[in-house]
Amino acid sequence: MAQDERPVVLLVEDEPAQREVLAYNLDAEGFRVIAADNGEDALLLVEEEGPDIIILDWMMPKLSGIEVCRQLKMRPETRRIPIIMLSARAEEVDRIRGLETGADDYVIKPYSVLELMARARAQLRRVRPSTAGVVLEWGDIRLDPETHRVYRADKVLKLGPTEFRLLTALIEKPGRVWSRDQLLDRVWGRDIYVDTRTVDVHVGRLRKSLMAEGGDDPLRTVRGAGYALG
Repeated sequence: MAQDERPVVLLVEDEPAQREVLAYNLDAEGFRVIAADNGEDALLLVEEEGPDIIILDWMMPKLSGIEVCRQLKMRPETRRIPIIMLSARAEEVDRIRGLETGADDYVIKPYSVLELMARARAQLRRVRPSTAGVVLEWGDIRLDPETHRVYRADKVLKLGPTEFRLLTALIEKPGRVWSRDQLLDRVWGRDIYVDTRTVDVHVGRLRKSLMAEGGDDPLRTVRGAGYALG
């Protein structure tokens, strides 16, 4: 099965018609869409899927969008996921409350689907710049997602496709410690069974490639937790 490298969006909307329209348009924009129709399921999906971005309706059964947002922004492991809040509440006090709870953007219903897609792309560029073709840099390492090349101190490095995806995940969020399971989901995909020891093998190959032309080891092994760049 081919690796699905599309960014993941969690769509949380309890109205089936709106959910279907948004899911269709998000898929057309290049997102892999996962969906929930209530706040409790949304929290579970965030834990299971680790989405890149969340589009979250305010008024929902079981748990409101504002409470879901509050909980996610309180957790260190989820606080950086961009959240676009959807709401029919147009009053300034409601927009302020949504943003102060931690929402990264606030869209009032009824909204333009095209505008919402543009806002989703803008948030995605912030957290997954490689999807927009942005050249990523950390120290003397440079990764160009469009030409699929990696440089260190201006020397081209030879990386296999798995090592390239692995470095992309690490360099997009330098300093973040990724567990082996999180790297498996991001680099290999959730639908493919790969032993977690495979991650160690490919990290070793990536480390060797990054140091092939000299320089310090930029990868950090965190005992009992995983790996990080820097």
